[in-house]
Amino acid sequence: MEIFYPTAVADIDEIFERLEAEGFDAAYIWPSPFTNGYRSDRCGGPQHHVPTISEDPDDVRAGVLLSYGLDNIRLQRSAAEYVDKLLRGAKPVDLPLQQPTKLEMVINLTVAKALGLTIPQSILLRADEVIE
Repeated sequence: MEIFYPTAVADIDEIFERLEAEGFDAAYIWPSPFTNGYRSDRCGGPQHHVPTISEDPDDVRAGVLLSYGLDNIRLQRSAAEYVDKLLRGAKPVDLPLQQPTKLEMVINLTVAKALGLTIPQSILLRADEVIE
């Protein structure tokens, strides 16, 4: 495992070229302010024959192979409920601690086909969304 930190958009292509040349099996796209700003650029896996994985379903819609992470919509709703309770006078110490209980998986079959990958049916059935 190696970690690469792009600091410019040009670095992203260079990183994918290096991953392909060195025979990496896949790349995990770490969410950061930089990478979030260049979502379509960092989805370069298919053109470089490197499957990419992320936590963000929007990445999959932009060209990443698969995402698996927290259900952000559910987290935002939960946070809004907490804010509402606090604004109505609840004390933070009285609010129960909540932990996420649902993870969301999104798979892009178009990218899988471009990479020559076959996603097993058992995985597709578990996905929350499959993009074709």
